[in-house]
Amino acid sequence: MNKKLFRNGPYADFFSQAVQVGNILTLAGQLGDDLQGDVPNDLQSQMENCYKNIENVLKEFNATLDNIIDETWFVTDIEECMINVSDIFDSREKIFNCKPEVSQTLIGVSSLVDPRYKIEIKCIAYLEKV
Repeated sequence: MNKKLFRNGPYADFFSQAVQVGNILTLAGQLGDDLQGDVPNDLQSQMENCYKNIENVLKEFNATLDNIIDETWFVTDIEECMINVSDIFDSREKIFNCKPEVSQTLIGVSSLVDPRYKIEIKCIAYLEKV
């Protein structure tokens, strides 16, 4: 099997940020820190940063958010997510510039890699040109 890997960040020696096999690209979960490493306190801002980080990984494969076909959200506070669901999904539509055409799973977890994080987003993308 032929794999194309993208390794980046503090754990680059341990796992890839993305793996491409054929037309399928799987992304490791992306967290809500910004490019300076700062982590906002609110879920919506973290979600917006997750997508910025996802976009940066996709660019390594000449892909965009339009290539995403499936995503899984891991959130540490389902109640906060559901209380703010309208604002969160409005912001998500602005990021995608439309209602995203993806399947999505939302999973509540007790914690992520660092207690400051409230959300991690893992994606699968389809690449039309290999």
